[in-house]
Amino acid sequence: MEDTELLKRLKAGDKTAFTELVSIYASKVTNTCYRFFLDKQDAEDISQEVFIEIYQSIRHFKGDAKLSTWIYRIAVSKSMDEIKRRNRKKRFESIGKHLHLDEFANWISGGHMPDERINEKDKMKEVMQALNTLAENQRIAYTLSKIEGYGNKEIAEIMKTSTLAVESLIYRAKKKVSKALELILKK
Repeated sequence: MEDTELLKRLKAGDKTAFTELVSIYASKVTNTCYRFFLDKQDAEDISQEVFIEIYQSIRHFKGDAKLSTWIYRIAVSKSMDEIKRRNRKKRFESIGKHLHLDEFANWISGGHMPDERINEKDKMKEVMQALNTLAENQRIAYTLSKIEGYGNKEIAEIMKTSTLAVESLIYRAKKKVSKALELILKK
């Protein structure tokens, strides 16, 4: 079904249309949130908040961006809001403590030999610390580009900025993360 038809039904209050929207976007939204938290439960919790926000504000959606872009913008925003909330309350410890490090390491590197797993947790903590040193907008752009696979134009729409700004953010983030990863590899 086209987004325009689905959007009309959503704005008209059609509950089955919302169920369809959730079935279309649930896994994509959860995956986007997962990239920020690297924890399945956190990603699912934030995804629920995303769909609550969509349900409550769909009537105000102007259609100046694609429906999917608007949804991902909400997912990124909710994820970053949660990170800020955790930081403010000093309850946000190292993300590495909350990770399923084996799953993430396998996913990011394409697999390891068994003897390489000995130092995996320590290395992953360092990688996550490197990602956590990025400025918020750099981390969003880098995550959407390198982990989620979005193009710069889509990222610009999600972040409400220019494509040139996105390119700059990704470049600076990549440079900073690369330096940190070089130090890890030298160890």
